Amino acid sequence: MLQVNQIDTRYGKIQALWEVCLRIEEGEIVALVGANGAGKTTLLNTVCGVLRPAAGSVEFLGKRIDGLSAHAIVDLGISQVPEGSKLFPDMSVRENLEMGAYPHHAWKEKQQTLKQVFDLFPRLKERERQLARTLSGGERQMLAIGRGLMSKPRLCMFDELSYGLAPLLVAEIFGIIRGLRDQGITILLIEQNVKHSLEIADRAYVLENGHVCLEGDCAELLQSDYVRKAYMGL
Repeated sequence: MLQVNQIDTRYGKIQALWEVCLRIEEGEIVALVGANGAGKTTLLNTVCGVLRPAAGSVEFLGKRIDGLSAHAIVDLGISQVPEGSKLFPDMSVRENLEMGAYPHHAWKEKQQTLKQVFDLFPRLKERERQLARTLSGGERQMLAIGRGLMSKPRLCMFDELSYGLAPLLVAEIFGIIRGLRDQGITILLIEQNVKHSLEIADRAYVLENGHVCLEGDCAELLQSDYVRKAYMGL
C-alpha cells in the first residue's frame, strides 16, 4: 500500500532523514519506534506532504505522491492524527469532526461516518456540543482519532497516541487501534512507547538519528536484546 524509497528530508540545511525506506502492506499495523528526535514525525510529515523530500520517493497504491499537496494526499486516502491532538480548541466536538470530513468524497458520507465515530467513542456523542478545549486529555485524543477517521482513510497514521495519557486510557486507545485494523483500515503507528507498539503491530521499524537501524516482525523485535536494552530498559 505504501512504499517509502530512500527518503532524505531536510529542514533548511539541516538533514533529518537519511535514505529511509519503509513499506506497508494493506491490512497491516506497522510501528515506527524510536526516541524523541529520531525523525519519526518528520517521516510522517514527509509522507503526508507537509514536508517535501530532498531525495527519494513516496508511493501510495502504486502512485507516486511525494510531489502532491497535503490535501491531495488526504483525498487519496491517507489520514494523519498528529502528536498532541492539534484540535480546533474553540470549535465544538461536532465541528472538529466535520472538519475532518472536508474532502469531497468524505463530505457526502459525513453523517454516516459521524455515527460510526460516535459509536466508537460514545463519550464524544455525550459532549457533541462542548468546545474542544473543555475536554480531558483522553477525550481530546479520542476526538483527534475521530477527526482523522472522518476523511474515510485507507491508511491512517497515528503520531504518539499515548503521550500524556494514563495507563488505562493508553490500553483503551491501543485496543481501538486494533479494532480499526479489523474494520479494514491499514495503520502506521508512530510511538515512543516501544513495548505497547510492538505488542499490537505486525512489523516494526526502529529509527535512530534519522536512519532505519532495525526492522522486522514485532515478535522477533520484542525478543531482541538490543531493543529490550535500548528501548525497554530490560
